[in-house]
Amino acid sequence: MRPQLYSSGFLVFRKSHENLGLPQQRTTLEFLLMQHEERWDLPKGHLDLGESKKQAAIRELAEETGIQENAIQMDPDFVFTSQYWVNYDGKRRLKELTVYLALLIRGSEITPTEHLGFRWFPFAPPHSIQSETIDPLLEKVAVHFESHPWAEG
Repeated sequence: MRPQLYSSGFLVFRKSHENLGLPQQRTTLEFLLMQHEERWDLPKGHLDLGESKKQAAIRELAEETGIQENAIQMDPDFVFTSQYWVNYDGKRRLKELTVYLALLIRGSEITPTEHLGFRWFPFAPPHSIQSETIDPLLEKVAVHFESHPWAEG
């Protein structure tokens, strides 16, 4: 069956530096999730008419977090796609979600506009946050990072 709704967004990482005492420092990866009333989710949203999935992801990231395209570095080798059923406009519809990876390369103040808040989660697989989309995405990212250490270092 073909999806009736299309959504796209980003899984945004940042490098966090923990000072262990001079000269030791540990760099860890953290990822951004937005807070809904009952769950955590990615900055994402539906495609506008004539918009590509990547264009929608970039627009939604800016709209929902304030992070602009020039503040991120996209991972050119990663795209995650999943399909799941949602209730939309009173009907059960098949939705396709496309997620891109990004590393925050410039400081950017997070300004939630459509969510209660946000949180940076440590990337320490396995995760148990949301079983339908977030956990499978993070599993795929962990496997991807084994052969593409793009955000490490």
